[in-house]
Amino acid sequence: MTHQVHAFEPPERFVAGTVGPPGERTFFLQARGGGRLVSVALEKVQVSLLAEKLEELLTEAQRRFGVELPEAAAVPVGDNDPLETPVDEEFRVGTLGLAFDADTATVVIEAIAVGDAETEIELGESEEEDEPDDVEPDEDLDRLRVRLTPEATREFIERARRVVNAGRPPCPLCGQPLDPAGHLCPRNNGYHR
Repeated sequence: MTHQVHAFEPPERFVAGTVGPPGERTFFLQARGGGRLVSVALEKVQVSLLAEKLEELLTEAQRRFGVELPEAAAVPVGDNDPLETPVDEEFRVGTLGLAFDADTATVVIEAIAVGDAETEIELGESEEEDEPDDVEPDEDLDRLRVRLTPEATREFIERARRVVNAGRPPCPLCGQPLDPAGHLCPRNNGYHR
């Protein structure tokens, strides 16, 4: 089976965004460049963790390689436009990979599709390896690879955080999202709030 690698090095635009009303939103990473537009779906928690881990990666790159980073407060508001249409899902993201290329001082983000194969564990039998050690199990999966400057990475982080926080407000008691139709708060013994 062939796989596609959608590479944008660098993209003209790379953003996290959503489609749908709060509570029913679908999250996407979208990259545009060279006349191509690629959108991949992922979970809200993946967007949140991606922003958090990118921040840690930039901090580590500054510490280890002396990379000049823009201050988080100095980053302009940047791209606040909606996702470009049509938003056609290429694949659903299963794994996110991050790296810092010290030679080019860029951040590499790789979103890898969810795999179809499930790992089976057989108890009581000897383990035999069908695959060589140097082959990655997700080698034949579609992927989106983006290379960003530290400034573009910082802008992506800020937008991703805004997108994640733009959903339903949390309940002040339990922290779960408040539904417009009402909220059964466990801290109020199930009474509507």
